[in-house]
Amino acid sequence: MAFWLIKSEPFKYSWEQFEKDKKTFWDGVRNYQARNNLKAMQKGDLALWYHSNEGLEMVGIAQVVKTHYQDPTTEDPNWVVVDFKPYKKLKKTVPLSVIKADPRLKDMALVRLGRLSVQPVTAAEMEIVLSYAETAI
Repeated sequence: MAFWLIKSEPFKYSWEQFEKDKKTFWDGVRNYQARNNLKAMQKGDLALWYHSNEGLEMVGIAQVVKTHYQDPTTEDPNWVVVDFKPYKKLKKTVPLSVIKADPRLKDMALVRLGRLSVQPVTAAEMEIVLSYAETAI
């Protein structure tokens, strides 16, 4: 199983709306590196759900339920989506400030590549974040 981080602006699509919907496809990705990360996802992989721009915190964990396919919001074959379902809400949110303050996370993509909307997360990084969230997988 691999781990990821996906970003959503809560005023556009929040964790709370995701929980109500029970499933969504991750569309609108128009960055090749982020697209390649979507293509690398496998069914069962877990992704930290990060509220960007407002909140700046991890709030939940989503699970990949369908691997990449053509983004239905565009006819351009370069872009794909992945289906997610809610896996678990974090017991405690994990703010970006906490991530940046932890020297063990200095190489995390969220710190190094702040604008990338779909990012890989190492198993060690996932373990540290989940310890802050007081959440187990």
